[in-house]
Amino acid sequence: MKCLPVLGLLLALAPAVAQAECRQALALALDVSGSVDAREYRQQIDGVAEALDSPEVRARILSMPEAPIRLTVFEWSGPQDQTELVPWVTLDGAAALDGVIAHLRGTERRDATPGTALGVAMADGVRRLQGQGGCWKRTLDISGDGKSNLGPRPRSVKPTLQDSGVTINALVIGVDDPATGDIRQAEIAELSSYFRAEVIMGPGAFVRTAIGYADYARAMKEKLLEEMEGLVVSDAAPLPRQ
Repeated sequence: MKCLPVLGLLLALAPAVAQAECRQALALALDVSGSVDAREYRQQIDGVAEALDSPEVRARILSMPEAPIRLTVFEWSGPQDQTELVPWVTLDGAAALDGVIAHLRGTERRDATPGTALGVAMADGVRRLQGQGGCWKRTLDISGDGKSNLGPRPRSVKPTLQDSGVTINALVIGVDDPATGDIRQAEIAELSSYFRAEVIMGPGAFVRTAIGYADYARAMKEKLLEEMEGLVVSDAAPLPRQ
């Protein structure tokens, strides 16, 4: 992976998270299992960067510097394969957000095991979020293009996470091939139902879909806007505290 100087700048810009009022801790979990080829990996990483850099998402992230959003990004595949791409950073200004975007755009694919350990990714994401105190909301945003095939099943993991205070949302990615027509729609509907039943949890949890990785940036942008909806309050409103 390259762009380590950018990552160093990113960390330097982030104040100590324990000292910051935080309106949302947001963890983005990206599927890099064997079903994701090199082109799709690039579309996913660049799609996150594009979504974060969209005017609408930027405006929402930076709307309350006195109560900023904290962000981390990690990849997941097999049971022992979760890798942090962006450590926790407080997005309290344009420079911090720009640092995240630049780092993602400069990230290169690493070797990863081919399995899909979705249950492990859920538990790992919740663990990361539980370390973020003082936030009004904690959200795991997990992307995936297939069902779990290694490790504990999501349906077994989910009950152990219910009392964590974390909301899990999902971005389900369908196949790219337009020639599959109705089959493609049926497959993404089935996968969405799987994520809805076994993965998402918490108040207002939802599933968003992308028709292939080429559609990922649009879906991620809409998902981020929905996740941050209702977390912008007027200057006259008192800041809620845990």
